[in-house]
Amino acid sequence: MSFERAVPESLERHSSNGNNGHSSSAERSFLTDSNSPRTPPSVVTLAFLSEHIPAPALSEELARSLAAETGEQVVLVQFEAPGANGAKGNGTHDLVFRDGFPLVDRVLTTQDGFHSLTVGLRNGPLNPAGTASLLEQLSRRFRFVLIEVLANERPAPWVLEFLRRSGTAYLFLRAATQDVYHLDLMMREVRAPGRISGVCFKPIACLGEGEEIDGFDKLVQRVAGPVHTVVHGCPGAAGLKEAAWQPSRAGTFHKDLRRLAREIGGCQVGLALSSGAAKGFAHAGVIQVLEENGIEIDVVAGASMGAYVGALWTAGLDGGELERLARELQGRWALWTLIDPVFPPRRGFLRGFAVKKRLMRSIGHRRFADLVRPLRVVAGNLATLESVVFSSGEVATAVHASIAVPGICVPITIDGETYIDGGIVDPLPVGVLRDMGVSRVIAVDVIPTPDRISYGLQAEQELARHNETWRQKVFRRFFPVDQQLNYFARGNVFEVLMRSIYGAQIRLAQASGRQADLVLRPDICDNRWLDFRMPGKFIALGREAAERHLDEIKALVARREVNHEQAPTTVAAIA
Repeated sequence: MSFERAVPESLERHSSNGNNGHSSSAERSFLTDSNSPRTPPSVVTLAFLSEHIPAPALSEELARSLAAETGEQVVLVQFEAPGANGAKGNGTHDLVFRDGFPLVDRVLTTQDGFHSLTVGLRNGPLNPAGTASLLEQLSRRFRFVLIEVLANERPAPWVLEFLRRSGTAYLFLRAATQDVYHLDLMMREVRAPGRISGVCFKPIACLGEGEEIDGFDKLVQRVAGPVHTVVHGCPGAAGLKEAAWQPSRAGTFHKDLRRLAREIGGCQVGLALSSGAAKGFAHAGVIQVLEENGIEIDVVAGASMGAYVGALWTAGLDGGELERLARELQGRWALWTLIDPVFPPRRGFLRGFAVKKRLMRSIGHRRFADLVRPLRVVAGNLATLESVVFSSGEVATAVHASIAVPGICVPITIDGETYIDGGIVDPLPVGVLRDMGVSRVIAVDVIPTPDRISYGLQAEQELARHNETWRQKVFRRFFPVDQQLNYFARGNVFEVLMRSIYGAQIRLAQASGRQADLVLRPDICDNRWLDFRMPGKFIALGREAAERHLDEIKALVARREVNHEQAPTTVAAIA
């Protein structure tokens, strides 16, 4: 059995007759018409930077999930060094060469729905031309080609050749100094002038049960950029023997690899949560509806209040717990527990540490790597006015920066850089998810549009005139205590600042929403930013918006078409 490929005709005749014209049932299952229209193949290298990570367990589970999620043809290529005992058990064999080109003579179909090719390296590694020929043959028959390689020392030339010919390379490493050192060696090699270009390198941290990243995310970021995602419960990452490892299909290990497979397959679902102060309680209502209908979200991006709610949810709290926390602010004086004034108010009136402390009461000192699903937090760099995406470090610190409303809250300094509210630069971070390669984005925009605000003001004025007594009118006119003493009253400094900010946010959010597949806009007409005492109203509006578009959400998530566009770079991050 053979593959058709663009090589001399003599090689085609040799390949087609190499098996006496017969194919096994396992081999026959992936034969297709090479002339039929098909989508471009995707070549992905899975590079393991540590021998302590069981590469077969991860790559085979990833291939299984990829085939199941996309329904496409997937082949996993593994290599066996000279003298190995054939532990992989998938029919290890050496490639047959003819005129310097490898001829693939057997690909096995596994019981898990993907195809497997295990190549023995007894005759030495492939040369560049052989690598190109092998990938060309596989790409003509398979939508996804996964290449598993070990690169725990300075990568060999043949490994670099596979990296060079990949669209994306995932670099698996443990939270260990040695693995970060290996990552540094690899990145030095691939970044050498004229070596590799156009390949997206994504570091993947592998953590064992109960293991924490312990600041290694910062080391990884300095070497190769932020940790792209984390695989929890990884066998071998914390000294656990693979043979004694019996994971559940519902465990975090399989969930994390399934999420990674959905990324490779172009069917990830992302949730973008907008800024909006108290109106951000509506995000909790949307989340409740998603949970109740079993709609899985792979990654979350949030700005300001959206970052706060996103941090709670990705830390493991469900929609019911989000509502319980929100309703703690319903009391008359509950809001004052979030007020920590600054004297003198030189850079802002509030420090914001009270809000951070409240968040940490629920999530503690969790780092991004400890979250149950990936989170991206947006803040603005005060010096450059650029949008900055946090994806590593301590979550509460990043959220603190993202909620620092300029003029009201003191800007937050992290590692020498000063940050302000993420809603200033990117109030609805759909683009952050698109840059990550997320193909299906649901956006929740709680910032009311000018027409909604106008309607709300008219309704409020009518109700006030109808309900206000003549005594209240006289008292308000001659004794305007609230306007003189309450900085939070309508028309005073805080509202002027927030309304000015909203004016810019409305346009930015509308522009970002056009990049999303679906935008949920709760029917919010109230433009008061400080109305934290009525969380139930906003949660109900969020639920109503999600339920109104539930069929569209389900159709988007269930869509089988694969997004074939690859993100050119990983998300930039500072932490």
